[in-house]
Amino acid sequence: MAKQSAAKRANDERAERGGAARARTLRSVDGAAPTSGEDAAEEGALALDRLIHERMRLGIVSALAVNDSLTFNDLKQLMHTTDGNMSVHARKLEDAKYISCTKSFEGRVPRTEYKLTTAGRRALERYLDHMEALIRATRER
Repeated sequence: MAKQSAAKRANDERAERGGAARARTLRSVDGAAPTSGEDAAEEGALALDRLIHERMRLGIVSALAVNDSLTFNDLKQLMHTTDGNMSVHARKLEDAKYISCTKSFEGRVPRTEYKLTTAGRRALERYLDHMEALIRATRER
């Protein structure tokens, strides 16, 4: 019974804090106040490219942005990761058309080479612009 009332009190306190948080005016990065808290959450989620935001994928896209192309093994070594992890993240970027993959052979050894696509470069630029705006807004506070 004591556990139930403690849990209920904690839930009531969270609800109060949530109500207070919704009552204040939220600002977007550009300084404009959104129409409601739900709209602000949706707008923020849409503005940030969640695909690139993940650490490993951001590293892959960034590495390809400063190199014409990199092989699977080059990227794996740069990112200090395993074959499986590299493969999964590269596939997600490839499915989104952010990177292109070319498979060939050097003698009998398979070679997988990645390049950043135009769409990938644009997505990275949008992501970096968004992060710079967040940094500016935070520092201005």
